[in-house]
Amino acid sequence: MKKAKDSNARDFALAAARLADANHCTDITVLDLRGASPATDYFVIATGTSDRQMRTVADEISEAGRGLGFARFGRAGYEQGRWILLDFINVVVHLFDSEYRDYYDLELLWGDAKRIDY
Repeated sequence: MKKAKDSNARDFALAAARLADANHCTDITVLDLRGASPATDYFVIATGTSDRQMRTVADEISEAGRGLGFARFGRAGYEQGRWILLDFINVVVHLFDSEYRDYYDLELLWGDAKRIDY
């Protein structure tokens, strides 16, 4: 059962990355945090072009998550649109504007995590 759950989380993380790409986000990264983080299995990190675009991407990822059986547990930063965090427990999506992306540099923070091609 755990293996199927891991596979579904991976599939959702990859689907979220593809949605971000289809909606013109840039610098998209999927990190496999299994074994490295007690809080989640995957990070999806992307840079948006505007607050409006980032909210659209967040909405589409949330809808896709529901369709794949991943209820959104939490959301932060949606109103400001500079860093939107979507928490689906096993998958956490970070949508940044370029300034916040550079400042927080999550890839450096999780530098040992495996990157997954989407």
